[in-house]
Amino acid sequence: MKTLLLNPGPVTLSERVRQSLLQPDLCHRESDFYDLQDEARTRLLDAYKLDPQKWAATLMTASGTGAVESMIASLVPADGRLLVVQNGVYGERIANIAKQYGIEYLALAHDWMSAPDLAAVARCLDTEGPFSHVAVVHHETTTGRLNDLHGIGALCALHGVQLLVDAVSSFGAETIDFDAANIAAVAATANKCLHGVPGASLVIATHGAIERAASRTYYLDLGRLARMQAARNTPFTPSVHAYYALVEALREFEDEGGVPARHARYAALAEQVRSGLAARGIASILPPEHSSVVLRAYELPRGVAYEPLHDALKAHGFVIYAGQGDLSKQLFRISTMGALTAADIERLLQAFDVLTQ
Repeated sequence: MKTLLLNPGPVTLSERVRQSLLQPDLCHRESDFYDLQDEARTRLLDAYKLDPQKWAATLMTASGTGAVESMIASLVPADGRLLVVQNGVYGERIANIAKQYGIEYLALAHDWMSAPDLAAVARCLDTEGPFSHVAVVHHETTTGRLNDLHGIGALCALHGVQLLVDAVSSFGAETIDFDAANIAAVAATANKCLHGVPGASLVIATHGAIERAASRTYYLDLGRLARMQAARNTPFTPSVHAYYALVEALREFEDEGGVPARHARYAALAEQVRSGLAARGIASILPPEHSSVVLRAYELPRGVAYEPLHDALKAHGFVIYAGQGDLSKQLFRISTMGALTAADIERLLQAFDVLTQ
């Protein structure tokens, strides 16, 4: 029985992407590799119809957190100041990255179950500044909440502040208005909504942001990575086969209709899960209009702890995900990324019927 991953990355691969991992071994100093790297960088911009005269996609061998670390450590200047809007684990992680690198920052903390308070963000920008950058998680997978990127971006534009976006769990499936949101950079990864494999991540940034990039970090120095990739080069040995998979995943992504099609596909599957569990007495933590289509959080069934629920569903071929921190005793999470179908979700719901009888 094939096990389907309903965790927030890595995802269940399509056969097309899985087969791409069987391509020939390739030296990263050959022109064939630079062709592969160039195609990935071009297709990543094309995913959101971005102008290459303004934007550049930079690849790195790292998890999504590596991309976020590269973005924060490289793009906040030595004399800069960062406002971190946080309402979950991943917003707190950004603050910890800033602290690790000695970046001056202020964390505007919200309860994990709450949306960012735009009025509080505005007050912070008015009274606690000046700030050079604001950082926010677009899809906070702690709860499955989709944060108001447009609203926060509008405040950044009003105050002349650049926005840094952790889009690790939204890039490829949720709307990102790169220009209207005053975005300087977006960090993402191959192994979530793009349906690649772990080991390749990316930062899409304006050329201006890259030109001003600092060099606090060696391996994740975004400026150096961007300059060398633009010149068909690379400073280190990348995860070549992860790049093979990313390019094939991006080809498949385009063939299937890009962001709008992926959003619609996830939305249908997420609603199938939500309505099916609701009919079985298992409520979602957030209403659909506040949630991403990528992942949603649900109350644990009455009298059932997460571990036995996880193990029982895994025995039926499904891997779900625990809550984080204090939420681990209250909720579980289900993602609809990857090569999943409506028939797969129906089987999942039938597994819940067996477990709750």
